Amino acid sequence: MRILVTGGVRSGKSRHAEELLARHHDVVYVAPGPASDDPDWAARIAAHRARRPTSWTTVETRDLVAAFRRPGALLVDCLGTWLTGVLDERELWDAPVQEVTAVVDGLVADAVAALRERSDVVLVTNEVGLGVVPAHRSGRLFRDLLGGVNQAFGAACGEVHLVVAGRVLVL
Repeated sequence: MRILVTGGVRSGKSRHAEELLARHHDVVYVAPGPASDDPDWAARIAAHRARRPTSWTTVETRDLVAAFRRPGALLVDCLGTWLTGVLDERELWDAPVQEVTAVVDGLVADAVAALRERSDVVLVTNEVGLGVVPAHRSGRLFRDLLGGVNQAFGAACGEVHLVVAGRVLVL
């Protein structure tokens, strides 16, 4: 099983992804996002942790290749925060689009290759680009990059689930 779960913010993606792995006792929960001292973000993380079984292990890393090589069931939440972390860490927000795209495409290709070698993985991502065109370059860059990330990971998964208002549509 390799499933990509996508949808809007607060649509129920993470809860659905966790339910998909509920039959597994030991799950590695990969949190690939950037560190933040924002109290609202900390509260969201705490809420996620509180609803997960205590037998699950949380690993904070952006190294998706290494994460995919870990044994056992795996939940990555989420590719949108992974992308943000990559752009932050490598200071790519203001770099030329071609440079940014080359870096992200390389990381995605390596991660997708590792993903294809395993099963029992659920990936969570954000669905972007359904609304207005972002006014700022960073918003447009993120939207375009995440669209490509989602396509690449979606192609490597057996199923893609779209979550809207807590309802799941298997694509």
